[in-house]
Amino acid sequence: MDLKTAYFDLYGQNSITEYRWGQLTEILNKAKKERSAALKRQDQAGNAWYLSENMIGMMLYADRFCENLVDFENKIDYLSELGITYVHFMPLLKSREGNNDGGYAVSDYLEVDPRYGTMEQFEKVIRLLKKKGIRTCVDFVLNHTAKEHVWVEEMKKGNRDYDDMYYMFDDRSIPDAYEKTMTQIFPEVAPGNFTYYPDLKKYVMTRFYEFQWDLNYRNPQVFNKIIEVLLTLANKGVDIFRLDAIPYMWKEIGTRCMNHPRVHTLLRMMYEIVQEVCPSVIFLGEAIVEPNEIVKYFGTAQEKECNVMYNASMMVLLWSSLATRDVRLMERSLIKDYGVPADGIWINYARCHDDIGWGFETDILKDLGLDPEAHKQFMIQFMQGKFPGSFATGELYEFNPITLDARNSGTLASMCGLEQALKEKHSYKTELAVKRILLLHSVIISYTGIPMIYAGDEIGQLNDWSYKDNKDLAGDSRWLHRGRMNWDNAAKRHDLHTVQGQIFEALQNMIQIRKNCGYFSSEIKTVPVDTGNNAVFGYHKENKMMVLANFSEHEQWVDANTFSWFGLPGEMHDLITGRPIRSYDNRILLGPYEYVWLV
Repeated sequence: MDLKTAYFDLYGQNSITEYRWGQLTEILNKAKKERSAALKRQDQAGNAWYLSENMIGMMLYADRFCENLVDFENKIDYLSELGITYVHFMPLLKSREGNNDGGYAVSDYLEVDPRYGTMEQFEKVIRLLKKKGIRTCVDFVLNHTAKEHVWVEEMKKGNRDYDDMYYMFDDRSIPDAYEKTMTQIFPEVAPGNFTYYPDLKKYVMTRFYEFQWDLNYRNPQVFNKIIEVLLTLANKGVDIFRLDAIPYMWKEIGTRCMNHPRVHTLLRMMYEIVQEVCPSVIFLGEAIVEPNEIVKYFGTAQEKECNVMYNASMMVLLWSSLATRDVRLMERSLIKDYGVPADGIWINYARCHDDIGWGFETDILKDLGLDPEAHKQFMIQFMQGKFPGSFATGELYEFNPITLDARNSGTLASMCGLEQALKEKHSYKTELAVKRILLLHSVIISYTGIPMIYAGDEIGQLNDWSYKDNKDLAGDSRWLHRGRMNWDNAAKRHDLHTVQGQIFEALQNMIQIRKNCGYFSSEIKTVPVDTGNNAVFGYHKENKMMVLANFSEHEQWVDANTFSWFGLPGEMHDLITGRPIRSYDNRILLGPYEYVWLV
């Protein structure tokens, strides 16, 4: 892509855009000049590092994982001990006071929120992480800012350079035209896409929440300002930018204002700039949309956009398989080829900071004889713990009493049955819950892509029901699984008589095996295999390794003839335990929730 051509294709060519192009050129030249010698040495190796089998991520809130960024320095050895090689800091840039959507209502991109510390302290943390071989990822909110953002304040002061950086209208005519086709993000808690502000006598586009104003990327000044911020943060040592809410960046009347082709133009331009100024930096795209739309955000081999995307489908399919003890939906969904480019990699995760929405491939569900709506309702009730026989403990998020639609919240351990088991003081249920926790992690760690662990999951952290006592959080059940790290429990991580020790040591072992075996490189693709047993998920990595995972609490036999081409009988051993895998009449026995990595 020629950046200048793309810029003028997007914004037109006139005296104003010529001025803005000159401004952008100055921003790029300044960033190149200010990039440190150490970061330039890092740049020389390019950005293919994200494809390595060494990549193991953890996402965390700085003030929930520890006290602040100063205290975080003391936790780096803990991360290194587990084997983490990249840390995703959930929003830590300065955000508005009060409700700030978990930090996604940014009031200043270039300041760290005072609750965590200062930008200087964050830069120190980044340097200390690099010394331990750990990359740093930050949330970069591209679609909107807080209504208190410094750019809004400049506009209110009469600084004409900040005019039209947001969508603002004198009357309802244009907003009403948008509303005819524009989707709503939170129709229950934040209905509509515009808010009227009497002090401004303007209607402002507020697609997410009233306190988040949508940026107007039709104005080249917005693009320039965002690039200036991105390059400033990159020069502080940030390695990975999680680009938040990218499907919504470009708005056009008569469209859904979602997944617009010009969003991809913006991302390609941003990637081109990074390649020019800081080529070791990568983009992680956040686009929770249909699989056939997600893959478009990787771009193409010729015009890249994001290096890494979230594998939201896998998360949903893992929980579905666990609840139903049936892996066929997962196997048939993951085997579909959506055209992911060779260097386009997924983040694989079983849980994150957000809720779980139950989006499935409806055609596959129907082929399996399942009703899509009935299956969604089953998952909603099961993960809440309301379905008979459910082991999960969770809550509903965004429940619609008319349609009964909802999403679910809860920690990985609680939804795997650990909370219920400990409450009942039931040792066998506790054992099964730990097995489920490890089973899910065994898949995300062994599958092609980058495994992402949510902080606390490595010690089986349970739901934090105290969020209901905080008036700023009580209305958002996602805080149920965003509890503070329990460091007393983390101290038990080497005691195998505790669930914390059993989980931590098992994950640590899996991570070390992954790092020491090239079969886990993201350049080696994973292919699901029909094992002939509905409870056993199987996949191979280009015939080099076979994984079998039992999603049932009962013993399961797998007919080795279903993958006889792999080398059975008698030639394999399990990387996890080191034991040889024997077949009985050409069958392999898996215990309850057992997983094996066969080579």
